[in-house]
Amino acid sequence: MSAAGSPPADGDGPVRGPVRPSGLLDVLRVASVVLDTEGRIVLWSPQAEELFGYSAREALGQYAARIMVHEQHLDLVVKLFADVMRTGRSWAGAFPIRRKDGGTRLVEFRNMRLLDDRGEVYALGLAVDQATVRRLEQDVALSTRIVAQSPIGLAVLSADLRYVSVNPALEQINGLPAADHLGRTIREVLPLVDADAIEDIARQVLDTGRPVVDQSMTGRTPADPEEDRAWSVSLYRLENALGSVLGVAVSVVDITEQYRASLEAETARRRLAVIADASARIGTALDLDRTAGELADVAVPELADAAAVDLLDAVVQGRRSTLGPAEPAVIRALAVRWVDSPDVPEAADPPGRVTRYAPDRLITQCVRTGLPVMVPQVKDEDLARIARSPEAAELLARAGVHSYLAVPLIARGEVLGALDLIRTRNPRPFDEDDLLLARELASRAAVHIDNARWYQNARDTALTLQRSLLPSHPPVTGGLEVASRYQPAGATSEVGGDWFDVIPLEGGRTALVVGDVMGSGIPAAATMGRLRTATHTLASLNLDPAVLLEHLDRITSGLDQAIATCVYVVHDPRERQCLIANAGHLPPARVRAGHAPELLDLPTGVPLGVGGVAFSTTAVELEPGDRLVLYTDGLVETRRHTLDERLDRLLTLLDHPGESLEEVCDLLLRTLHEPDNADDVALLIARATAPEA
Repeated sequence: MSAAGSPPADGDGPVRGPVRPSGLLDVLRVASVVLDTEGRIVLWSPQAEELFGYSAREALGQYAARIMVHEQHLDLVVKLFADVMRTGRSWAGAFPIRRKDGGTRLVEFRNMRLLDDRGEVYALGLAVDQATVRRLEQDVALSTRIVAQSPIGLAVLSADLRYVSVNPALEQINGLPAADHLGRTIREVLPLVDADAIEDIARQVLDTGRPVVDQSMTGRTPADPEEDRAWSVSLYRLENALGSVLGVAVSVVDITEQYRASLEAETARRRLAVIADASARIGTALDLDRTAGELADVAVPELADAAAVDLLDAVVQGRRSTLGPAEPAVIRALAVRWVDSPDVPEAADPPGRVTRYAPDRLITQCVRTGLPVMVPQVKDEDLARIARSPEAAELLARAGVHSYLAVPLIARGEVLGALDLIRTRNPRPFDEDDLLLARELASRAAVHIDNARWYQNARDTALTLQRSLLPSHPPVTGGLEVASRYQPAGATSEVGGDWFDVIPLEGGRTALVVGDVMGSGIPAAATMGRLRTATHTLASLNLDPAVLLEHLDRITSGLDQAIATCVYVVHDPRERQCLIANAGHLPPARVRAGHAPELLDLPTGVPLGVGGVAFSTTAVELEPGDRLVLYTDGLVETRRHTLDERLDRLLTLLDHPGESLEEVCDLLLRTLHEPDNADDVALLIARATAPEA
């Protein structure tokens, strides 16, 4: 028996030096004593020294009863000892002892008879402090009950990561009895979880000793093979009293409800984020194609891998459309967006195309009923009802379309069209949450699309009226060569009331007019038409320009809240001059050979319709080859520059005498007019020619 506190030496030699407890007996500190037949102590262990307080030198040769047993139990112990030696039957019991220091301790004894190889008889006594035994019993009982009754799944994995122990809670979580776990790996027991990830973490815990707490895992177990579940897994290394690694302890808590709640919260957060994004991005301009494109941009890739925005062609043209059960839907494609799938744009209708969809097509069903159509799992027969043709269906199949959703675009009680969504890369099928989000996006976008539709119709009407009222003039009239341009306002604003005119007069003279009616839309275009007609009538009377503007001023005052600016020029080739009157308009520019382009210094006058202010006429020389440039403010005014800066830029651009009038018109529009300008542009350039002999 080794001495207490001695470490094992190399090889099989005796144990020397201190050792840490290793095993249950060392934890209990079991004292061993050997007695001869007379009850004398012949062997005394280090644990006996510790328990009774006597050294081996003091105990050896002494009667055991005198130093090991309390005096009040001496007779009983002596009798029990004699019975053991006579019968060979062992006994066990608890007796108080009196230690060398006088203290008393309750000790559990176990005695048995021994026989050596020479036939001599001895007695072996084992003694343990009862408090230590009770504490260990309580710890074991408590640990066993905690493990067995814990609602948390508990398991012990060996160093090679095989199940060693499984408690009832983990049996229930995994849906397998403990016997089906023992000796098997995680992958063998739970093939539908990410066993590689768990085993990597377990090896890390084995190697470092650092526990991993609250690691989230998802997967499926035999307990619930049809639904994903979530667990919080914690792992820590198990060691014995010597610090030797025994394996890994694993605790598993089912957090499926919390996990699903967090997914729902994340879905709601994402939905709100998409809706907020849509509110900011959709409807930035009253342009139909742009608004449809903004809706598609929001939907991809957040909601779908590809999206198409389609309107009923009748709706685009401003008519209401109702479809009967057997009627096809005539659809105009407005926008298509997709993510990394070249087959999708080939299968989709390109923007601007008008396609007839048969009554059995899903998009036809959507716009006819005004109800969404969702196909969570798309089959081959479904593709034929989604695509416009068999060839398009084949392209969609090649792209991997596995889920489809169409929601109607409804505004002010009218079905305008549909938002079509498909998924290819995203493995999840469309569900009720996606449908809710798609309907919200469609509902918000439909109002903007409807506004853009009506605005576009009104704008097209005004533009048609505007263009019908503008003149068609010959390139050369009298002593002038003339070029002109009209550019309607950008898509963000309505058509205005800008106009120009070239009016032949008696005696080879020519009247040039450029004007701008304040306001926009059909009312401005109509006012412009009236003023143009009146100007033609007054010009035929050969009136002085100032007098003509006075008549126009009275006519404008009679119109409903109409105000306009105007420049009226009468060119006389024989006199080589122009008579000019201005009613609140920007000054014309004159370009002469050998001179820098200049703005004519004219009395500005007041706009037509103000009334009460006289106009004046100014004579300006215009030699053959000289150019006169008349324009409206839409050409030069911007929000980012001062008017003087823009007029200087105009004069710089006019300093190209070698260019034709048509080229100069194009240059000015291309350089000065901005696409998003909120005003129309009327531009008229005239070059004096030599009078005929």
